[in-house]
Amino acid sequence: MENIIHVTVIDREGKEHLLEAPTDMNMNVMELCKSYELPVEGTCGGMAMCASCQVYVLSDHLLPAKSDNEDAALDQAFFVKSNSRLACQIHLTKELDGLKLKLAGE
Repeated sequence: MENIIHVTVIDREGKEHLLEAPTDMNMNVMELCKSYELPVEGTCGGMAMCASCQVYVLSDHLLPAKSDNEDAALDQAFFVKSNSRLACQIHLTKELDGLKLKLAGE
């Protein structure tokens, strides 16, 4: 299907999950993870305010620059690395086919 991409998410136990992600529904990675019942909280509802959906980007995909809100949320988060992003700020597009992420620690 032309509107489906694949995203690999590694959970906190190290298990890989290959997720099918629609690109025509304006979804983000946090919503995708929740739809597969992966343990991503998203306490703020995707507003880039809480960092409870922090992930580590493992693939070389070019993502949009972090917003000021995302930077501020990550500045207050635990376990932040240079490849940390908020899953709620990664919108699913066809360019992200093959994206690989790991859920950050709690």
